[in-house]
Amino acid sequence: MSKKLRVANIGMKFGMCHVEGALDCKDAEIAVICDSNEENLRFAGERYNIPEEKWTTDYMDIVNNNEIDVVTVAIPDQQHKQVSCDLLRSGKHVLCEKPLALTREDIEEIVKVANECGKKFMVGQICRFTPAFEKAKEIIEAGTLGELYFVESEYAHDYMLIQEPWRCDPKRHGVIGGGCHAIDLLRWLAGDPQEVFAYGTHKLLPHVTYDDATIAIMKFDENLAGKVFVSTGCKRDYTMRTVIYGTKGTLICDNTSPSMTLFTTDEEGITQDPQTIEVEVNNHNAVKEFAVFADAILNDKNVLTDALEGAKTVEVCLAIVESAKTGKIVKPDYTF
Repeated sequence: MSKKLRVANIGMKFGMCHVEGALDCKDAEIAVICDSNEENLRFAGERYNIPEEKWTTDYMDIVNNNEIDVVTVAIPDQQHKQVSCDLLRSGKHVLCEKPLALTREDIEEIVKVANECGKKFMVGQICRFTPAFEKAKEIIEAGTLGELYFVESEYAHDYMLIQEPWRCDPKRHGVIGGGCHAIDLLRWLAGDPQEVFAYGTHKLLPHVTYDDATIAIMKFDENLAGKVFVSTGCKRDYTMRTVIYGTKGTLICDNTSPSMTLFTTDEEGITQDPQTIEVEVNNHNAVKEFAVFADAILNDKNVLTDALEGAKTVEVCLAIVESAKTGKIVKPDYTF
């Protein structure tokens, strides 16, 4: 292809990782960077040597620019639906940060518009590009662990010092905003949960109204269960420790550790000494994420984390929040 993808990046705080993804891609070039906060915009522009004529504080400049092919969206979750739909309707391919949105109504709208517009849409479920978790998926699919019977993951992060107003919105429950990482990971590794039951507590973050710790039990099928623990105020280092139990072995991994531990059995079913598997630590692999998205656009491939996948993950999150509030088992609704 002679013409490179012309990329616009919206959101210059966390979204700078998407700027790096586009800059690293040989088939792309930065056309515009955007942030409503001029200080954030200037910081990113100067850091990546992007000339000022390519800066804007209004995303509608991108919507109305017919020369832009693809846009990354890294803005407050509450704005994902409106901005993503505007971009899709204007003919852009869109990579939108997780979670897809915060409400059932909004995720349904994004799925509908993505289907109608026929453009590529990707949700930034970055764990699917984390080296340790990619290796875990490979080990599971190779049959090394046998048949899975229990999977667990956690999203443990201290938000005490992160108090932007948009993060404190009651609609942006910690399970949806951050915990969607662990929930999407288990969906990717084990399939869609058919039932969830959850408890929540609120002891750590006085500036939010929702539970800051939640534990959810999931039923995938008759012989496969799971657990997710989400804490957005825990007093420890950030982690997404994940354990996968199978009939022939067990795998322990994390997105922040340079090694994984694998237990396997011999022909008689006896557990052998654990193996250590070394992996790269890259828990926000936006470079690979963007490269995969660009490849899907240029070669008309399916997107692994499309709008429907993002919607299913949010639906499980919503079911967990509902269960913790009502004390009842909730069955996620995957019809979109």
